[in-house]
Amino acid sequence: MAQTSWWQRGIVYQIYPRSFMDSNGDGIGDLRGISARLDYLHWLGIDGIWLSPIFPSPMADFGYDVSNYTDIYPPFGNLDDFDHLLEEAHKRDIRVILDLVPNHTSNHHPWFLDSRSSRDNPKRDWYIWRDPQPDGSPPNNWLSYFGGAAWTLDEKTGQYYLHSFLPEQPDLNYHNPEVKQAMFDGIRFWLKRGVDGFRVDVIDRMIKDELLRDNPLNPDYVEGRDNPTGKYLRLYSENRPGIHELIREFRAVFDEFKDRVMIGEIAYSTDPSLICGFYGTEQAPEINLPFNFAPLMLPWNAAAFRQFADAYAATLPAGATGNYVLGNHDQTRVGTRIGLPQARVAALMLLTLAGTPFIYYGEEIGMCDVAIPPHLYQDPQGINIGISRDHQRTPMQWENTPYAGFSTAETWLPVAPDYPVVNVAVQRGDPTSMLNLYHTLIELRRVTPALHSGTYQSLAAPEGCFVYLREADLRQMLVALNFTNEEKTITLPRYGKVLISTHLDRVETGTQLTLRPDEGVLVEL
Repeated sequence: MAQTSWWQRGIVYQIYPRSFMDSNGDGIGDLRGISARLDYLHWLGIDGIWLSPIFPSPMADFGYDVSNYTDIYPPFGNLDDFDHLLEEAHKRDIRVILDLVPNHTSNHHPWFLDSRSSRDNPKRDWYIWRDPQPDGSPPNNWLSYFGGAAWTLDEKTGQYYLHSFLPEQPDLNYHNPEVKQAMFDGIRFWLKRGVDGFRVDVIDRMIKDELLRDNPLNPDYVEGRDNPTGKYLRLYSENRPGIHELIREFRAVFDEFKDRVMIGEIAYSTDPSLICGFYGTEQAPEINLPFNFAPLMLPWNAAAFRQFADAYAATLPAGATGNYVLGNHDQTRVGTRIGLPQARVAALMLLTLAGTPFIYYGEEIGMCDVAIPPHLYQDPQGINIGISRDHQRTPMQWENTPYAGFSTAETWLPVAPDYPVVNVAVQRGDPTSMLNLYHTLIELRRVTPALHSGTYQSLAAPEGCFVYLREADLRQMLVALNFTNEEKTITLPRYGKVLISTHLDRVETGTQLTLRPDEGVLVEL
């Protein structure tokens, strides 16, 4: 298939709405705030923005507990504000992607309120209810991702309901066709409104074992060392037979509309065959872009990345587009994981590998995790099991003014203390800044077919370096990345010109290059 869709050529930027821009001084980001920053995103070169959930919610899990799939969370704005954002984004050729949470709803959703009202309510089977075991304990040993059992007893009806996450997030029953149709109607509501696609939350977990068998023990789990939610292998509680058929039904709804994208959050894995198994086939398509989370999990060394990138490229189905991510709202920021010098190398890799790049807001200015003491945690995962995601969700750093230009009032999470230096305004004026590195790379990628849709081939390189070739229309681009803090010498296949260094300070030609510590270069051969 020819690479003609915007999401195959372009770049997606993830916005965490609570933390991007506050327009009304309540300390919480909102839709009007996002609209006010569209010119910045257009300047940066972004093709699409993905908004973490904006639907009405009690916010037990900050929007991943939806109480209405066809409206807006009031502190973020209303449907008029959303339509304004959509219109203004489209004027700037920026697409808008929403975050769909189909695995579960809020326990305040009218569907669940009906379901739990009685055992014979017509919506009882919209969720997963089971009797206690003879001793009164939960139906099986499944665990919640947020700690404790994945079952909560409803005293009124005497049955347990399943929740893979918080008790406030009951799982829907996709063996019931009425549930599917209700969710599909919600998707159509937004696609008809002009939304350009959805990122679908935990898409591989919508089908559970109908027999509700116990999950087996995880042989690698060590009590006291590992996250307690990993005690059992999630063999029966997710990714069961039937999931691919269900995903194909979701995809068919997207395909009722022209040029819409379906992005799927699947299991975190470094196994290309698992990731690529969710593309489906040309005759039975599934997810346009199943998230490739391998860069978040691989050890930060050149050999590991070369091995994965080679295997991933070889495993992608014909015509499929890969993708790469360095961070998201659930993961430690890349600058914290590998350090800011290497984060520049990572930026060059992200924007030159074969696949759609995803940028998490603030990565382009080198935002890092913010130390937040436990007594200030907002994240239920942090409150329940001590592993908080608040650290990577802090307000965007726009300028050297109070609250980093994000708000005029106390912010919902603390602003990073480095905001006077690490912010958009300062970095736009610094020709060697992280922001200008991203800006330059994005512009170069946009006008260079070899980088956004060319072939990929890795090359032999010195230890600690990852070198690869991108080619299209007889134009060859070589990328050389030094993953170490030592100098490395690279011999080019033939004469080449350095187009950009991650230090933004060299332009040279030749057949040999000396990479400085923590440096990457893009060379046109």
